[in-house]
Amino acid sequence: MASGGVSVASLWTEVNRCGQNGDFTRALKALTRILHENRDDVTALHCKIVCLVQNGSFKEALHVINTHSKTITSDVVFEKAYCEYRLNRVENALKTIEAAPEQTDKLKELYGQVLYRMERYDDCKSVYTDLIRNSQDEYEEERKTNLAAVVASMSQWEEAPLEDLGLPESTYELCYNAACALIGQGQLTESLNKLRQAEELMPLRLCPSQDVTEEDIESELAVIHSQMAYVMQLQGRTDEALQLYNQVIKLKPSDVGLLAVTANNIITINKDQNVFDSKKKVKLTNAEGVEYKLATKQLQAIDFNKALLAMYTNQADQCRKLSSSLQSQNPGHPRPVLIQVAQLCREKQHSRAIELLQQFSDQHPESASGIKLTMAQLYLIQGHVTKACDVLRSIEEFKHKSGMVSALVTMYSHEEDIDSAIEVFKQAIKHYQTEQPGSAVHLALVREAANYKLKYGRKKEAISDLEQLWKQNTNDIHTLAQLISAYSLVDTDKAKSLSKHLPSVDMLALKVDVDELENSIAATYIRKKAAKVTGENAPKEQTWLPMKERSYYRGKKKGKKKEQIGKGTQGTTAGASAELDASKTASSPPTSPRPGSASGSSAAPASNVVPPRQQKPAASGATRKKAPQKKKKGGKGGW
Repeated sequence: MASGGVSVASLWTEVNRCGQNGDFTRALKALTRILHENRDDVTALHCKIVCLVQNGSFKEALHVINTHSKTITSDVVFEKAYCEYRLNRVENALKTIEAAPEQTDKLKELYGQVLYRMERYDDCKSVYTDLIRNSQDEYEEERKTNLAAVVASMSQWEEAPLEDLGLPESTYELCYNAACALIGQGQLTESLNKLRQAEELMPLRLCPSQDVTEEDIESELAVIHSQMAYVMQLQGRTDEALQLYNQVIKLKPSDVGLLAVTANNIITINKDQNVFDSKKKVKLTNAEGVEYKLATKQLQAIDFNKALLAMYTNQADQCRKLSSSLQSQNPGHPRPVLIQVAQLCREKQHSRAIELLQQFSDQHPESASGIKLTMAQLYLIQGHVTKACDVLRSIEEFKHKSGMVSALVTMYSHEEDIDSAIEVFKQAIKHYQTEQPGSAVHLALVREAANYKLKYGRKKEAISDLEQLWKQNTNDIHTLAQLISAYSLVDTDKAKSLSKHLPSVDMLALKVDVDELENSIAATYIRKKAAKVTGENAPKEQTWLPMKERSYYRGKKKGKKKEQIGKGTQGTTAGASAELDASKTASSPPTSPRPGSASGSSAAPASNVVPPRQQKPAASGATRKKAPQKKKKGGKGGW
């Protein structure tokens, strides 16, 4: 008999009845009375632990397990591991499972969950694959859903290629996970279609009832709508994405992870605008338990955005504090350093920012590419073009890319360092000659190098490039002409020899359409001009009329100085007008002169030539106003 005159048997009957009804609180009261009679009753202890777990009292259940460890350890391995897992002590849960004397199906299921939480996706996939292959019960669909979640996580967070495991898409969970996997592969349109399919498979939509409201349906669909908004955001449809995100926020979903991700994505759309709204949204990312609901990369993204928001709201100290914390947590990640650098640049501390970038680059060369690009940009801001070029040329993975070669050549040309620009071409061509000989990018670089050398008068250096191009295509007459021109400076015999490969005049004439040429605008203009100088009235010999006999002669002005300073465009003299005389010839400047340099050695500097449209025309005698003359003072005592 138990205390109170009730038999132990009747208490067990009560436990059994309450267990079947799901009334675990009353069952616990009966078990407490049983254990009062025999505190080491293994069955009663086990039942008490199960009831505590069912009520969500995981700490108390774990306490009972640890208190009676010598009595019931081997019987409650699953319950112990499960309590540790639910208390977010995943490392302890893993040890408990791996130390179990027997790996039951229940333990394997829990093992998969623990591995997923620890982001050990490969191991997790193996566990679920094995369970699906060797189990046949009512939980098969749930296992396939979990396996689909693993595949989606590998695609999104590890950028792993998709593997066809033959999983169905018959439920909204399976369909949703398939959509997430497609997002990781960058297949955004397909992912959006799959999310719409998952929306249609929602149970509340398939089996509506009078008790289900539209709000209930929207709450269930919140996770799908938030993911739809994310895809739209990636597609650049930010207005539509923002509208969906705000709808999810208004529903106030109970899933703190979903709420945090949605709020974070709104902040990324706001950027440095609407910061008041962002400051409200950032509070949603600080909810209790968020760290256990999201993947590591999601949590990192949220923390990065908090630091950026602090910078946008001019909270410099807070920004430095957050970014420094991020750097200590992720010492090899470049983003915390870039945030610190951005803050320093806002404070006009460019030199300090460069030092910080250089320090990270030296410590983490494997992650230095983006850092060095930023460093080069800061050098350019300060006007140190050559230093920027040195930094860019030190980025091994980019320095031979076409875009990088183009940028370097442009910057070296701006500095008039033609030798360094040619060296950039040389190294890039050598790289592709080894790695991808004869490829399109290789020949394009050779062509650009040859044109660059010819543009800057380096014909001798261009010969090898032109020869390589001509050998690739012996029908390229333009390249052959360039090659002959270059050889004419160094080897006339070679130039003559190559000129034999040029097509004859007759061959060139075959390609000319005479009728088309005669009907062209230019030909018509030439014929009209020619008509003006033919005929009986045409002078047999052109002579120039004396100045006095010309129709526009107005006579000389008296009292004018030969040269008047200040009458033309500001900064010019009358002497400059001589350069505008159409009767004089002048050499043309290059098509694209270098900034800040003379346009050519044979032409006058551009700053000394006044464009004709800016020059004030000399006034004719009929319209020129005479300057008022001062009257001479007369009379006595006058000068």
